[in-house]
Amino acid sequence: MSQVKICGLRRPEHISAAAEAGARYVGLVFFPNSPRAVSVDEAVMLAPLVPVGVARVGLFVDPDDALLDEVVARVPLDVIQLHGSESPDRVAAVKALTGLPVMKAVGLSDASDLPALTDYGLVADMLLVDAKPPRDADLPGGNGLSFDWRLLVGRKWLRPWMLAGGLTAQNVAEAIRLTGAPAVDVSSGVEAEPGLKDEGLIRAFIAAAS
Repeated sequence: MSQVKICGLRRPEHISAAAEAGARYVGLVFFPNSPRAVSVDEAVMLAPLVPVGVARVGLFVDPDDALLDEVVARVPLDVIQLHGSESPDRVAAVKALTGLPVMKAVGLSDASDLPALTDYGLVADMLLVDAKPPRDADLPGGNGLSFDWRLLVGRKWLRPWMLAGGLTAQNVAEAIRLTGAPAVDVSSGVEAEPGLKDEGLIRAFIAAAS
């Protein structure tokens, strides 16, 4: 069984559905351009609803120190996820600033993108292997796009890793079988529309990943 992260949660009932179905991580998005974004005030209300044993992940895209300071001071997060163009040095700086484990997302489109996983694996606590967004995309992730999973066959990195990118209840079992992913992350694949999760899709995805 692969662990599951449900990202981009905005409503209490969807947090409950994810936790009850067996999610190991839930993600709150602090990126205003995303349809899944929550304000700091909203996150203050949502985070305490996450039960013990489920990790609360805060997703940021190239955040400045002021935003990180505010969120970490007010929201009880367990993990920081960096999903922008943060350098390895910036990843290390965020770890030092927040005192929290950092997960770094790395986008793949072909084999030339693989060395970045090694570079970030030297500083991040966990890697999120995602599909590289199109050049004209508004979002760095959550676009419902996948990549050629065969790029990951037989590969290992210094850190634990999680597979993302275009995963759904229909394809996640095959993705896990092919890549050996110890954990998977989904956002758009469990939505009725952008930013609105569907409890039935959440349960179906977690069941399929099991």
